[in-house]
Amino acid sequence: MSELTLHQRRRAPTDAELALIPWLAVLQPAERARAVPHIKVGDALPGDLVCRVGRPVTYWFGVIEGLLKMSNENAQGQTITFSGLPPGGWFGEGTVLKGESYRYNVQALRRSVVGGLPADTFHWLLDHSIGFNRFVMNQLNERLAQFIAAREIDRMSNPDLRVARNLAALFNPALFPGVGEMLRITQQELAYLVGLSRQRVNEALSALQGQGIIRVEYGGLRILDLQALRTSLIPNRAHA
Repeated sequence: MSELTLHQRRRAPTDAELALIPWLAVLQPAERARAVPHIKVGDALPGDLVCRVGRPVTYWFGVIEGLLKMSNENAQGQTITFSGLPPGGWFGEGTVLKGESYRYNVQALRRSVVGGLPADTFHWLLDHSIGFNRFVMNQLNERLAQFIAAREIDRMSNPDLRVARNLAALFNPALFPGVGEMLRITQQELAYLVGLSRQRVNEALSALQGQGIIRVEYGGLRILDLQALRTSLIPNRAHA
């Protein structure tokens, strides 16, 4: 299986997987009947690239299960992470709308199930579905706010704040409705997304848990106070 590319591993979604695609719920019956036969899913292995810089856009992608990372490299060869992509997150609608090549890489951090809607079907839904248009407009609006926040996070010197704000972004219910109150993520995966060491992320999570904002559980993190995660001012500690 690992010798096949993600594209070669594509298949029809199961009914359970279709139930995890949030935008299907906003379609009228005729629109859903048109879209569903065109949806494909792929079983991504850790390290698989879903999107690659410079490749032409063919699908609008979303995370059914697992965790992806959207990133790029700067002129110095350093990796810049734009966003983590947990379950329920559909991404790249701006690229599909403009018919451009990808300007970022999207890579699986763990075994994941990735959904794809062909670009032609995406545009057909835009032309025929008011509900789909509203969904995509809301996605674009939330994405803009997310990337503005990401620029602010990049300027933060407090590691605890960086972890808190990155976690808050992953718990965004509009962009990632499949997360709910429990995010399935390891500390190493979070370290990849935040750009800190695993040890430093562990210290930040301990500080957040001590404030009653999150709870570290087996296999992930449970959100206890999302508003505090978004707005709390965490003081620098002596060893930070």
